[in-house]
Amino acid sequence: MVKTRKKNNKKRRSSKGFEANAAKARRINASTEFGTCTEQLSPFGGLLATIKFLDLLKFEDIFNFAYQAPSRKPKLGHYLMVVGILMLLFIGFNRIWHFTYVKLDAMLCGLFRRRRLPVASTFWRYINSLGLNQARSFLKIMAIMRERFWQLSGLNYDRINISIDTTVETIYGNQQGGRKGHNTKNRGKKGYRPVLCFIDETREYMAGKLRKGVSIDGKECASFIETIKAQLPGCVKQVLLRADGEFLSWKSVAAATSAGFQFIIANKGCNPPFDTDGWYRPWKRKNIQYNSCTYKPIGWDKACRFVAMRIPKEDTTPPGQPIQCALFEDDRYRYRIFCTSLTGKAHKVIAKYDKRADVENLVGEAKREGLDAIPSGKFKNNYAFFQIVMLAYNIWRYMKIMAHQSIDRTGSQMQGIMTNTIRIARLKLLFIAAKVVKDGNRDKVKYSIHDTRTPAIMRFLKYLDRKRSKARPWEENRTWPLRFI
Repeated sequence: MVKTRKKNNKKRRSSKGFEANAAKARRINASTEFGTCTEQLSPFGGLLATIKFLDLLKFEDIFNFAYQAPSRKPKLGHYLMVVGILMLLFIGFNRIWHFTYVKLDAMLCGLFRRRRLPVASTFWRYINSLGLNQARSFLKIMAIMRERFWQLSGLNYDRINISIDTTVETIYGNQQGGRKGHNTKNRGKKGYRPVLCFIDETREYMAGKLRKGVSIDGKECASFIETIKAQLPGCVKQVLLRADGEFLSWKSVAAATSAGFQFIIANKGCNPPFDTDGWYRPWKRKNIQYNSCTYKPIGWDKACRFVAMRIPKEDTTPPGQPIQCALFEDDRYRYRIFCTSLTGKAHKVIAKYDKRADVENLVGEAKREGLDAIPSGKFKNNYAFFQIVMLAYNIWRYMKIMAHQSIDRTGSQMQGIMTNTIRIARLKLLFIAAKVVKDGNRDKVKYSIHDTRTPAIMRFLKYLDRKRSKARPWEENRTWPLRFI
């Protein structure tokens, strides 16, 4: 018997319920209704990763151990007051009164375990109670965090490069310590002249201080270089110090030598006598020459090595006119001279110094993160706030490194986060909408399945939970010995 049936008997997707369960397209226009809801929402869903990260490093234990509390005794405690300011800076607000915009945020209120945050003046009064002792405490906190994070992330640098630079913070009031000095963008304005020190391998802030708006002298440079050794992790054996010409003096050179650091410092004021027959060209296609000599400037206790490069000046004579010859041979070149303790070819030494150029980007990013925000008229308050800003900056650096290490073989939206600026990293790790709900008598944070960043942040949170479930390396002493215990 022959049965007739339709040739196309394949089941449709509609029969399986796909169209019924699919999300419908939204239609938003000028007539769209609006209202409110009772659910707790937060635009800073990535703060959960930050809270897990701080717990991973045992930040509260570090704080309680190293922090020298001021005389003021806040009701919330010193830890929550400092963490509140850190979270404000971490989010991207750099003014204390910006707490007005986040006082009802679900994530921050959950961290404080309060229905709403204290008013902004509470945090400002706490900033007003801080001073130089608290600023030194924050440096010690950062040193302990650095050691723990390096062990946790498997960073084992026995040789690091440190870049030092100064910058200008323009002030527009009667703040203490403001001076008229080197300020190219705002000539004649008063400002501060802070000095900052960064590690090139991890791009993190290592040490620094807020200064009056005057140029730094040799004695202050030497005392600052002496403080760097106390911030180094235990695995570091060699340090290459790089600084601009403002740091060149015998006291700076002696301080770097006594600390066991190698150094390359740009020349400022010295005129070493280079042999005219010693200039050489390492590349035939580049008309750049290099030289080196040993020279003892006036007032120095010991002779040091100086390396130099000279670049021919461009001929600006209009065509058709006679060429004006230089009176001296040196007038035909532009010179770059450096004092160094390194051996080897001069062009290789200068190439190592040129890698210091990235410190300008790091200083600029730190200023955008809050260094330019001067909260008080008292210098001691601004000094402490300076270190809090840099602590928040370092937390962002560590978060980016940790997020990069959480990337699996399948790839993730965290790709390239190491080279992203903090402004871009916020879009990937912080500004993710979340809802705080209570399920089974427990508070939970839920993310939208329609957000393309949700899989990456979920993977990162699971990675942090796996790290938190394991024993910490510094507790078992499995790697190099700790400098801070």
